Amino acid sequence: SYRLGPPVLGRGYMEALADSTIVAMAATEAQRTDAIHGRVNMLAYASEPNSDTRFQTYVKGQTVLGRFGLKARIPTLDDFAADAANGDMGMTSPMRPTEFPNPDGLTDDAKPGVDFTMDQINQRAYYVRMLSIPGRAWPMDPQGVALFDQVKCSACHVPSMHTRADYPIPPLADVDAPLYTDMLLHDMGDSLADGMAYEGQAGPRDWRTAPLIGLRFLFEFMHDGRAHNIGDAILAHDGNGSEAHESVTLFSALSSADQATLVKFVGTL
Repeated sequence: SYRLGPPVLGRGYMEALADSTIVAMAATEAQRTDAIHGRVNMLAYASEPNSDTRFQTYVKGQTVLGRFGLKARIPTLDDFAADAANGDMGMTSPMRPTEFPNPDGLTDDAKPGVDFTMDQINQRAYYVRMLSIPGRAWPMDPQGVALFDQVKCSACHVPSMHTRADYPIPPLADVDAPLYTDMLLHDMGDSLADGMAYEGQAGPRDWRTAPLIGLRFLFEFMHDGRAHNIGDAILAHDGNGSEAHESVTLFSALSSADQATLVKFVGTL
């Protein structure tokens, strides 16, 4: 499955959301009368415990709520850092101490013990937590906002979610964060399915709503970069069984001028 590395801007705000807030979002969408019904990804925690318990106290095998990664398979940013180090670079840590075999089947890198210390993983996690949501030097276009709602983009790309008051980093606690995601999995249909095995409760057709913060800095869109502009990315949401089918239909029915206004608005996020 070909996948782009996910952006990391503003991810501390995503970690700062209470589990109950994300679960409540799923419950709200379950009451909708259209096809949009996001789900949380509950899965077994895959890492060893972190000695720094300020941000989480999970133990291996515990059922947790996933929020990071394209299919929400990672619950916290320290786990995100440890998983990326291990899976992408072959670097072990106290949280992920097991070497993955290389193409020759070898698992011994000839370095005794783990490659990263716990402090090094936590420093990387803290760095990602502190990456801000990019500010804007211009006001939002009211017509673009209205069209974003009209075609139901905002049903999944929820403009704002409120963080919990007790998050350990005070500037990220108890604030409205303009994330443009509901943090939930959605069935995106056959055309976006990747054929991968289940990641927690996320099947081949399921993807977590991508946060749109910092979208203006991107040049490729969708999980695999198949779209090279925002208009094509919107159309790529369609497909047999996709929860976004009605949104794509509504977008396609807009006048050319309104489509351009909506695309321009999304491109400022």
